[in-house]
Amino acid sequence: MPIESDHRGSDSPYVARVWRGRASGVEQMTSIATSTWELVFWTQQGVMHAAACGPETTASSAGTAGDSESFGITFAHGTSMPHLPISTLVDSARDSPHVTDSTFLLRDEEWQIPDFDDAELLVEKLVRAGVLVRDPLVDEVVWGGTARVGSRAVQRRVAAATGLTQGAIRQIERAREAAVLLGTGVLALDVVHRLGYYDQPHLARSLQRFIGRTATQLRQPDPAADPLSLLYKPENPAGS
Repeated sequence: MPIESDHRGSDSPYVARVWRGRASGVEQMTSIATSTWELVFWTQQGVMHAAACGPETTASSAGTAGDSESFGITFAHGTSMPHLPISTLVDSARDSPHVTDSTFLLRDEEWQIPDFDDAELLVEKLVRAGVLVRDPLVDEVVWGGTARVGSRAVQRRVAAATGLTQGAIRQIERAREAAVLLGTGVLALDVVHRLGYYDQPHLARSLQRFIGRTATQLRQPDPAADPLSLLYKPENPAGS
């Protein structure tokens, strides 16, 4: 298998998911859209790297030169870094300026690189140091909760904490859930009804934009196609 991956949820309100992966013999992959940002650590040709990677608003092709191992902490909507506005990370990434086999720099401070099982320990340290902050209203309203502030205030807080609008977040998450359902064999028409798309052409446009695949390609994967980046069922499904 050219790409192997694993992921888990988290008890931390700051974290949406923790994942790890291994690529072998893969030169290019399709990076699907995501509405969240991540801290990512990877080893390539024996060299450790670290970066803060922002939300991705469309599917795109990404090079993966050589064999590599990677690990990431995907942060919940509403988690952000005051010193690095999330708007500057949308569709981009910020590499750590200095990385060793065991440490990386963030906000000009050195931190221990965690592993898959103890990622939350790093998150706790970043929170105590003020590197990470959280606006709990954002995660709530993104998934349909009711805010006790005006709609304009909500829009400003969502944009400040995520770099995206509520509409963009929901479109991306719905497309991701659609891709998961299609991958399990659910018919396209059933996905349309379940997730509230207008019709199959609407679903098709969404999949092409955010996933980079057609419904048929997701239901019947081509082994020769570029592999997809990590895809999992959202914690708060768009159709729920």
